[in-house]
Amino acid sequence: MVAWSLWAVQRLQRLQRLLASRTMSQSWGWLHSFSTATPRTAGEDCSSEDPPDVLSPSLAEQALRLKAVKLEKEVQDLTLRYQRAVADSENKRRRTQRCVEDAKIFGIQSFCEDLVEVADILEKTAECFSEGAKPEDHKLTLEKVFQGLSLLEAKLKSVFAKHGLEKMTPIGDKYDPHEHELICHMPAGVGVQPGTVALVRQDGYKLHGLTIRLAQVEVTVESQRRL
Repeated sequence: MVAWSLWAVQRLQRLQRLLASRTMSQSWGWLHSFSTATPRTAGEDCSSEDPPDVLSPSLAEQALRLKAVKLEKEVQDLTLRYQRAVADSENKRRRTQRCVEDAKIFGIQSFCEDLVEVADILEKTAECFSEGAKPEDHKLTLEKVFQGLSLLEAKLKSVFAKHGLEKMTPIGDKYDPHEHELICHMPAGVGVQPGTVALVRQDGYKLHGLTIRLAQVEVTVESQRRL
């Protein structure tokens, strides 16, 4: 649409220049014919053999003027349509940006709702330790705490699996610097290949296959032979 508008404007300007040059050439021709014409006496009358008025617009000029007017209207129409298209595009861009911002705010709403249930379990487990508990009730309290922690762990695993959060268990795997953070080396045991993960100091996690925390690991190396 923009290219068509530029083409129409250029064509309109070219027609205007053509009309101006044509009018100028006709004016010069008329002056030249007037200066070279044979002067008439006072008694002579104009006869029908006189040339027509050269200053009157010809059919070609009228066609060019009509075409110029038509092109000018097309340019105005295309300019208006272009301005409307730009305005619509800007409105769509603003709506898209607003949707992205809303998605950032409410994208973790489901995850937060599940974490609230985890917080409820943790709070109930902590209530087992009350100041008025008797010494003979300690065993029962520990049992309740153990049950609460087991329930809490199961709930966390369920929430993680639901939202694509996965804990990495790299023991026995090849060391990968993109997933593992090397803490130290340890001698490889019998039947253990050097360069494998022997111990995990801190678990790593992936979110939908993307590593969000490296696992801190100890990696085996080939033991040196004693001379």
